[in-house]
Amino acid sequence: MSIFFFDSSALVKRYANEVGSTWVQSITDPTQPNKIYIATITGVEVISAIMRKVRAGELSAADAQRLISGFRNDFENQYELMRISEAVVARAMALPVKYKLRAYDAIQLAAALIISDLSNQQGIPATGVPPLLLISSDSDQLAAAQAEGLVVDNPAQHP
Repeated sequence: MSIFFFDSSALVKRYANEVGSTWVQSITDPTQPNKIYIATITGVEVISAIMRKVRAGELSAADAQRLISGFRNDFENQYELMRISEAVVARAMALPVKYKLRAYDAIQLAAALIISDLSNQQGIPATGVPPLLLISSDSDQLAAAQAEGLVVDNPAQHP
């Protein structure tokens, strides 16, 4: 089993065909024994990204509705959701001071850091499970996550 945290820039690749989609789909395949964490705001961000593709003429409205329906089902049934608590907001508020991050990227990173901290406190790495891996397509977020000590990967590196 592996533990992943997906931000929306990476998770949208499961639903919309982009560079790295096949790799993301292999990790998020429900038959795999992976634990997939996402922040609750990812729900809004993924749907927004899909609808931007409709407005750009990259997806039909019917295809978008099918993708959104699949995402909503996975959101409710497959992913481990990290609620945006006061602790997440407090941690996120410090991140844009240190790194070049947009607001929601700071929230995403703070959520991943808290999940990683909890995993470490529970001794998960000692059980042979690899540490949490943050998956993002945002280079600024990946750099900040690495600086904070997280292991990262970018779907764009897996065409």
